[in-house]
Amino acid sequence: MSDSMERGKRDIYVVLSQTSTFPSKIIKLYTRKPYAHASIAFDERLDEMYSFARRGIWNPFNAGFIKENIRTGIFGRNVNTVCVIYRLSVTDEQYEKMRGIIDEFLSDSMSYSYNYLGVVGIAFNHPVTRSKKYFCSQFVAYVLKMSGIQVSDKIPAAVRPCDIQKFDEFEQIYVGKLKDYPDYIDGRGCSCKTA
Repeated sequence: MSDSMERGKRDIYVVLSQTSTFPSKIIKLYTRKPYAHASIAFDERLDEMYSFARRGIWNPFNAGFIKENIRTGIFGRNVNTVCVIYRLSVTDEQYEKMRGIIDEFLSDSMSYSYNYLGVVGIAFNHPVTRSKKYFCSQFVAYVLKMSGIQVSDKIPAAVRPCDIQKFDEFEQIYVGKLKDYPDYIDGRGCSCKTA
């Protein structure tokens, strides 16, 4: 049991990643940052991980709120996806707020779609907020903000993965290929930072 669990807190995880998909490469090209995608997870193994991304493997324009799987879908197809994984200890109240927000998204998941205009707007420092439309880092920043955790002084529609990465309260627990993360967890046998 981690120290945070003993103190009556819960751990959540934020995953920043970079696949070899065309949209991901374009985002990396204009941001010049190592990661183009952000996800939020409620367990260390990332079995319950959510974001806004394409719903299938082939069509990047059929995108919205999804439950992600690091072994299938885009991550399963892009075996060289690199990532950094952060742990954040949150209060029980913050955790329950996050779960409530995710439950709202899950209850009507097909009504949410990807904020393509927001991605274009963020490239020109002009945030675009649209009802039921998010891009990945906007979604992660929104969930955290609505739970009382401000990862950036920007509004969620202006938050990029690199802005999330600057949050001081994150504890980095892994850097490397996403496909190797389960083996890292299994071989490690405890919750600790990578060397």
